[in-house]
Amino acid sequence: MSATPDIGPPPLGPRHWPTWLGIGAMALLARLPWSWQRALGRRLGALLCTLLGERRRIAQRNLELCFPKLDAAARDELLREHFRSLAIGVFEFTRAWWGSVASLRRGLVVEGLEHIEAARADGRGVIVVSGHFTTLEVCGRLMCDHIPLAGMYRPHAQPAMEWAVRRGRARYAAAMFPKQDVRGAVKHLKRGGLLWYAPDQDPSRGDSVYVPFFGRPAHSLTSTHQLARMSGAAVVLFQHARRADGGYTLKLWPAFDDFPSKDATVDTARVMAGIETMARAAPAQYLWIHRRFKRTPDGVSPYA
Repeated sequence: MSATPDIGPPPLGPRHWPTWLGIGAMALLARLPWSWQRALGRRLGALLCTLLGERRRIAQRNLELCFPKLDAAARDELLREHFRSLAIGVFEFTRAWWGSVASLRRGLVVEGLEHIEAARADGRGVIVVSGHFTTLEVCGRLMCDHIPLAGMYRPHAQPAMEWAVRRGRARYAAAMFPKQDVRGAVKHLKRGGLLWYAPDQDPSRGDSVYVPFFGRPAHSLTSTHQLARMSGAAVVLFQHARRADGGYTLKLWPAFDDFPSKDATVDTARVMAGIETMARAAPAQYLWIHRRFKRTPDGVSPYA
């Protein structure tokens, strides 16, 4: 059922050489000891918080919108911790794609695998829904040790990076479907496959509705509802987090009851509420540098 049986030859023309140099550097960083990567990530995070002024302002505004009861000092500390998590996440991405996760398996906690087994008992596929957390790639790879996850993803604009990442993911993912390949994803689910999916960013296209997210109307894709409707798949939430001791906890929730319903807005609100719960459990690890509320019902952006 793999959607990437042959990724073809790598693009090696001169215009791709700068990208390959970057890929080579990241592949080398992926081989550093995990304790070094965490330490470097914390220091790099402080630097990124200073250098990435626009992204810092977006994250600051998101934290103001989503945690209005926190005082300024607490939000500032959460912001700094978020950038530390982002930088550690860079090392996690490279390790997931091109390195070894053997050391990360030590101390790994996995909960809720029985919910996947229950959802698949009658041959159904399962949409495994998560959000855009800094840990998403490495935790997806770790979960692939336990269940055969496929994924949907946004292709990279750089052909060399796209080739390298697809090759890296092919080592552990059951299949990878570009976001445009809805037909392939639905076919995978109809065959009883598992599909990892993150529907929590403000979409540029596709069927969408406004539903609550951290108490604010958030422009959200109805795609989880649509995929479940077209494939008959169950929907299970996938919660994951990096612990303070450097280990990871992966948790699968029970499948949603009565999903999909006849109402795409109701279903989308349920999915976003679940992702909000997961974000509140590990707030520094959620991707706050994304303009989650850039579209509003009144047309006034809170980032202006």
